[in-house]
Amino acid sequence: MIVKKSNNCTVLEDEHFDIKRFANYLSRKIPASFETQNVLVDLLKYENLTLEQLLLFIDVSNAHRIRKQSFIIINNAIDPDILPDEIMVVPTLQEGEDMIEMEEIERDLGL
Repeated sequence: MIVKKSNNCTVLEDEHFDIKRFANYLSRKIPASFETQNVLVDLLKYENLTLEQLLLFIDVSNAHRIRKQSFIIINNAIDPDILPDEIMVVPTLQEGEDMIEMEEIERDLGL
């Protein structure tokens, strides 16, 4: 896993090309290492991402959001109209960072 720090978040990227293995790894790693951080999961290299593959991340996303931290997936291949409300996907890293800023403001306001 490639880890990059940004202004208000940590960006995690799969260094292999095995999305199922990466999702399983994040399910174990995020609670132990990133539980107090906003997380962007960079899946831009998955140019043919399917909804089934995306849903591999739903449990870790829900668990992270329960801890009042942002969990946003970056991918521009999947149709946003088919996404469940429980998972946040944006097409660029910049939009992910912007979304985290908005979510932090909402949390600060108690929304």
